[in-house]
Amino acid sequence: MTQLQFNLDMDFLKDSVLNSDLNTVVKSALVLVLNEFMEKERDEYLNAAAYERSSDRIDYRNGYYEREIVMSVGKLTLKVPRTRNGEFSTSVFEKYARHDQALILSMIEMVVNGVSTRKVTQIVEQLCGETVSKSLVSSLTQKLDPIINTWANRPLNTTYYPYIFLDAMYIKVREHHQVVSKAVYIATAITEENKREILGLSVDHVESYESWSRFLQHLKSRGIQSPKLVISDAHQGLRKAIQREFIGTTWQRCNVHFKRNIIEKLPKKDSGDFRLMIRRIFDAVTLEDMRKFKDELMNQYAEDRRYEKALTVLDEGFEDTIQYMNFPKGIRVNIRSTNSLERLNQEVRRRETVIRIFPNTQSAFRLVGAVLMHYQENDYSKRKGLSR
Repeated sequence: MTQLQFNLDMDFLKDSVLNSDLNTVVKSALVLVLNEFMEKERDEYLNAAAYERSSDRIDYRNGYYEREIVMSVGKLTLKVPRTRNGEFSTSVFEKYARHDQALILSMIEMVVNGVSTRKVTQIVEQLCGETVSKSLVSSLTQKLDPIINTWANRPLNTTYYPYIFLDAMYIKVREHHQVVSKAVYIATAITEENKREILGLSVDHVESYESWSRFLQHLKSRGIQSPKLVISDAHQGLRKAIQREFIGTTWQRCNVHFKRNIIEKLPKKDSGDFRLMIRRIFDAVTLEDMRKFKDELMNQYAEDRRYEKALTVLDEGFEDTIQYMNFPKGIRVNIRSTNSLERLNQEVRRRETVIRIFPNTQSAFRLVGAVLMHYQENDYSKRKGLSR
């Protein structure tokens, strides 16, 4: 075992102790230990101690250079030994690189979990006694880019996804010195083994047929096969893109959105009975009963002009909203709406709210992608498609 000897700066340490600056004492001790360790490493590399004449000597000492290392007690400045040929390398920085890496990963994770860059700099300063700039935190988060891009472009051809959910949410992004609204497209699915999976995301200018088509084409390029059912809201551009890109696939209009659309058209007063009949329709356990109860509602209120708009919405969207009834009973509750995807959007929104305005599109993709990856690995994949 290597024996270390220290030439302590006793005056400095005594002053630190007397002034009760324990952090300074710890830092000074660590500097002494690590400097001496590197000195011994150089001796072993040279096969000769200082001023020793030896035929086994490999090289000669060539002074020192300073290098900083960040540890849990803060930033340390070490004297790194050199040799003339420049081939000597200490193992100290390799051994303690995990401290730097842990700090970086912690900073990144804080940002992903919705902590503002300003708050991150304050936390790091409290933990390490060192100040980091907001620009440093931002640059560190860019280390996520290759990881997120790999995940967002991973192959999807090894699994068949019979049920796919699609939805969009809106965020604010700074672009060309202006704040603009952009759409974030997210796709999730339920596998044949009844497991949920997040398929991918995209950030585009507007929610349109063209942008939805691009997103679905990207999923197809990664190996997605046409599913049995796609569940979404009734956005016209999205519906058209689904019909074009997933030929032979049934479209399920989100049950929750549909009922909300009907209720929005109801008169403000005296619509309680109408609402109960709507609930009766969608609580029915067979397609036949659902259609029967719907016809009864249409007939009962056909002559009341106050309900004309609500009845139009019900009649035009009804068949698209009950397509889930054509699938196995055990899966119906999970495929009749986009509620599971809405909850995922809320997780994204919870972190996005802290940022408020993204500096650019890439930063938005980075944060949303990181949140989705984290959610997939820690929660989403553990849930069965079937409700409990």
